[in-house]
Amino acid sequence: MNHWLVKQEPEAYSWDQFVRDKGTAWTGVRNFQARNNLRAMKKDDEVFYYHSVTGKAVVGTARVVREAYGDPTAEDGEWSCVDLAPRHALPVPVTLEKIKAEPALRDIALLRQSRLSVMPLTPAEAKILRKLGGLP
Repeated sequence: MNHWLVKQEPEAYSWDQFVRDKGTAWTGVRNFQARNNLRAMKKDDEVFYYHSVTGKAVVGTARVVREAYGDPTAEDGEWSCVDLAPRHALPVPVTLEKIKAEPALRDIALLRQSRLSVMPLTPAEAKILRKLGGLP
């Protein structure tokens, strides 16, 4: 299983809305590196949901329920999306400050490529995020 982090502004599509919807197609990605990350996702991969801009925290986990397919919101180009379903709200949101303060996360893509909206995580990074968020 691979591990990923997706970023979304809570004003645009919050974790709570994602949970109410019971999942969504992760559309609208228009960055080639992020698109390639979507294409690398496999069914049942773990995905961490990060609120960006407002809140700046990992707030939950999800899983990939459908692998990459053509993004129906794209007017042109070869853009992709995946379908995600929520798994667990984190009992303790993992703030950007906590991430920056954790020495073992100093190389996490969130800090190195802060503008990227879909990024891979190492198994060790995923384990630390789960622990910091209060999950087993």
